[in-house]
Amino acid sequence: MSPGGARIIFGSGRHTPVGQNDSVVDDAVIPPRPNSDFTGRPSGRSHNLLPDQTTAAVPNISTQTEPDVLIVGAGPTGAVAAKRFAEAGLSVVVLEQGDWPDYSKARADHPDFELTAGRYWAANPNRRQAPADYPIDDQDSDIAAVLYNAVGGGTVIYAAHWQRNMPSDFRVRTLDGVGDDWPLTYEDLAPFYEQVEADFGVSGLAGDPAFPPGKGPPLPPAPLAPMGRRVARAHNRLGWHWWPAPNAIATRAYGPLRACTQRATCMWGCVEGAKGSVDITHWPQLVDRGVRLITGARVRKLEVNSAGLVTGAEYVDRAGQVHFQSASVTVLAANGIGTPRLLLLSASPKFPHGLANSSGLVGKRLMLHPFGTVVGLFDEALGSTHGLWGQHIHCLEFYETDAARGFVRGAKWGLQPTGGPLSMTRAYPWGEENAMWGPNFHEQLRKRLGHSAMWGIIAEDLPEEKNRVVLDPALKDADGIPAPKLVYRMSENSRRLLEFHLARAQESLEAAGAYEVVVAPLIRETGWHILGTCKMGIDPTTSVVDPRGRCHDVPNLFIFDGSIWPTSSGMNPTATIAALSLWCADHLVAERRNQKMPLNR
Repeated sequence: MSPGGARIIFGSGRHTPVGQNDSVVDDAVIPPRPNSDFTGRPSGRSHNLLPDQTTAAVPNISTQTEPDVLIVGAGPTGAVAAKRFAEAGLSVVVLEQGDWPDYSKARADHPDFELTAGRYWAANPNRRQAPADYPIDDQDSDIAAVLYNAVGGGTVIYAAHWQRNMPSDFRVRTLDGVGDDWPLTYEDLAPFYEQVEADFGVSGLAGDPAFPPGKGPPLPPAPLAPMGRRVARAHNRLGWHWWPAPNAIATRAYGPLRACTQRATCMWGCVEGAKGSVDITHWPQLVDRGVRLITGARVRKLEVNSAGLVTGAEYVDRAGQVHFQSASVTVLAANGIGTPRLLLLSASPKFPHGLANSSGLVGKRLMLHPFGTVVGLFDEALGSTHGLWGQHIHCLEFYETDAARGFVRGAKWGLQPTGGPLSMTRAYPWGEENAMWGPNFHEQLRKRLGHSAMWGIIAEDLPEEKNRVVLDPALKDADGIPAPKLVYRMSENSRRLLEFHLARAQESLEAAGAYEVVVAPLIRETGWHILGTCKMGIDPTTSVVDPRGRCHDVPNLFIFDGSIWPTSSGMNPTATIAALSLWCADHLVAERRNQKMPLNR
């Protein structure tokens, strides 16, 4: 099927591309517009390390000094919130079950880095099995969750793709009759996006026509590299949108960040310190200004008083000792699995079905972003063993709904390098049935290494209550705490959506000159984006928290992480997780100042 024919058959509409000129590819400016407008319709560190835990927890309750705010989780959500609270003069204690990342174990500057990457830096906690990790039963899930338990959380191992949600992502019910509208808009979050982009050291280029006009990232975009230029030219010919992609990767020295040296090892410990990981961008400075960060602290339950207010958190240290940290206000920032797990673990006579769960929605509506890849093989050397692992360009040509396609919503494409020799053998990005091993090994390695580029496709995942996080009655972590179990099945809408986008991405790479294309329709171990399990909304009967992250049932308990998303968008979520955390924290500070906050005092 020809690229042009595909556009007509799939009803993607017509538009007039802007600046279809190969010269702009080298300057990374004014590529074609996407086949949609931004209205939502087609158009067109103090280390506080504790001993390794070797024994089960024993009763040894100790009460710590009570802060204004207790945060559970030191990932991006917790870091952004702690920064805002500290700026407002509030005292803050943070409990983190992991430790500070040990970058001496990041061997990105050694030939064997790919071997070590699968150990300390493995994304799946069931394979990594570090002291901070808890097991996750994912046998009943089409997608395996991947996450990192450490100061920095998921930002330690993320690829640093930095995508704002589209305006339409906040209005899915209104536009497409599915899911739910968010109780806030893109315009509400815009100034918070700008602030967190400055804090994380985001690089990119202003003016992407897929988004409303606004201030661009603080740093210039990364060079496109040969693969980016080749694919961008193909999109100019096709009239398809592309734009130099935003990444939380410093293209020059910026605050605590060093300039990226293009090793393509972002997900396995950035030895340069160039990636916007909050163990670098936030926590050292926050500890210096007085935030108390307690590592090796696994929270096992939240306590409530007779008035139904949270009084603090009970946690286990690495020596197996139990402590109680009291607080006036508690904020959960433990991700879309850890947060509902903790709420369910905190069931009590007053909250028999789990804390903050009168709606019955805690743990439900799990969204994991089905993810597939399309890899093109080229005769030309593309330099794809190096470069930032973040995306070089992105494409939003088919992001918005077109009913003629037989599904709703869309996906973002991100063009990435394929990495070093060992990466040529892995399911990501070559698929679960990777035809690499055997008599053709050397030939396949020669064809792939440095001569391949991939589109990573993130499919929007609609919320369904049958997809959920529950407590596993049999599986427990090292402290004897019930582990989470995932129940998740990809929907028919997601299957059709992903199939369509994979086909279009294949056309893209063929138009760029790929002589062979490898399609991986669904890669199981790609559940980086864990969303939706404590829905945000206005109605307490159909949501867990209000539009500012306050639990409807427990007025001094807040949730700021990705679990509160009503819908998932088709974007990498860290930008919106950070902006939303700042939005919620800002409102909490305002309510404290106005004395509208119920306190545990």
